[in-house]
Parts: sequence; structure tokens; C-alpha cells
Amino acid sequence: MIGKLDLYRIFNIVGRNKSFSKAAQELYMTQSAVSQSISKLENELDIQLFYRTSKGVELTNEGSLLYEHVNSAIGMINVAEDKLLEFKQLKFGELRIGVGDTISRYFLLPYLEEFHLRYPGIKLTILNGTTTEICALIKTGKADLGLCNLPIQDENIQTIPCKEIQDIFVCGEKYKRITKKPISFEYLMKMPLIFLEKKSNSRIFVENFLKKKGFQVSPVFELGSYDLLIEFTRINLGISCIIKEFSKDYIEKGYLYEVLLEEEIPKRSIGICYLKNVSLSRAAKRFVERINYI
Repeated sequence: MIGKLDLYRIFNIVGRNKSFSKAAQELYMTQSAVSQSISKLENELDIQLFYRTSKGVELTNEGSLLYEHVNSAIGMINVAEDKLLEFKQLKFGELRIGVGDTISRYFLLPYLEEFHLRYPGIKLTILNGTTTEICALIKTGKADLGLCNLPIQDENIQTIPCKEIQDIFVCGEKYKRITKKPISFEYLMKMPLIFLEKKSNSRIFVENFLKKKGFQVSPVFELGSYDLLIEFTRINLGISCIIKEFSKDYIEKGYLYEVLLEEEIPKRSIGICYLKNVSLSRAAKRFVERINYI
């Protein structure tokens, strides 16, 4: 079949033009080469496909039957090739991104907007979850890539850091007095602390840092939403640990105040993660390129 495909293409064009010479012009071949190709196909099929006449050629009954199917098949191949070209040009397709609420709202949205404007034919599917859940989605093939807090301890996941972030403590108006100078960790531990829930990567990172300093975190509130964390702090229910880069507006407008520590919490990164040893789709590659470009 593969060997005959070129012969079928020539046969299809001859059948459409009902002329070897016109087919030769369309194919940029000599008339002799076209004639030889048709003869070869007839010999391989052991059947006559055309009647040769003084005005050109006419399909035999058998040739008409073959032409109907070949024309349909080649049409389908052409459609498939066009679709592949559209895929290559990102005119359509799908990109599935795993991401948490916080990174989605405070980091991802501008990139999604830019990507959608540039490639409106790509369907964007956003899958919400924690870092652990996102890694599971990637490993089961339900997400093409994820945007997560780093580091990720999983040998099957490849990561690309794309933004450095700083964890800080903040308070509302009620506790503003403690922001005048850096405070010790001992003093911080005596304050009513507000943290994200235990499975949050952000909390795990800060909690591990404090453990190395010899301090155990005992929050008065454990919340499942970054927005709730901000609101609880703003109405003076305690001191919370937030990401500085995601909370600049609140701090600059005076809704929150940064609590300086005698030693800064180490910086960390937000990163793109995907399955090792598996090639990203063209859409996923282009999305990663856009994040690293902007």
C-alpha cells in the first residue's frame, strides 16, 4: 500500500483531469512518466483503469470505482495534513495546566491572558490542586504541566524555576507597633499566628525553616485559602506568613504591615513542572517559552 500511494495520487489527478498531459502539468512531471505510472498501477492491480481515446482518457467501470475511493482517501489525507499543520501553527489544540489558587490568581493570570490572545484556538483547561495533587495529575497524564511552589521532591518530575519569591510575616493595624524594628523568632512564636493548612507547600517550607531554628509552629488559625489568610490578618486576628510578591498592593495601600525578623526566611521559587523523559506538546512548549520570555 505504501509503495502504491504515489501511484494512487497520480491516478487520482489523471482521473480528475481525464488527460495525461494536464495531469503531467499539474504534477510537474513528463507525460511519459505519468503514463508509465498509470501502466505500473494497472499491472500491479492486474486491471485496466483507463480507456485511451484521441481526446484523452476515460475511466473504465473498474477505474471509476477505484477513483471514487482513492479520491475520498486522498481527500482525508489532505485534511489530516492540514490539521497537522494547524497543530504545528497552534491554530487549535488543548493545554491542561495544574495550578493552585494562589499562584493562579497572583502569578498565572497575565500569562494565560497573553497566551489566549496569541493562540485563541488553543483550549486552556485549568486544574486546581495542591502541589502534591498537581504532580499526581502530571504523572497520570491528566495535566500537561503544572505551576507550583518549589522545591518538589519527586524524581519523576522535572522543574524549571521561573520566579523568585520571599515569605514574610505581616500584621494588621492592631499589631503595627511590632513593625518598628526587627523582632526575634522567640517573640514571633508568642504572637497569634495564622498559617495556611498543613499540606500547603508554602507552609511546609516556612515550618521546616523554623524547625531548624528550634521552633515549633502552633497557629491559632489554619486556613485553606490565601485570600482568607489576607483577610484574617487585615481584621487583626493575628500575624500571618504570606508571599511578599503576591501581597505588594495590600502592603503599599496600608492594609497590611510587614513584620521584620532578625533573620530573613530564605527565598524560594515558583516553577513550571512536567513529567521527566516525556516530550511536552507543542502548545505546552510554547506556553513555557512565553513565561520565560515575558
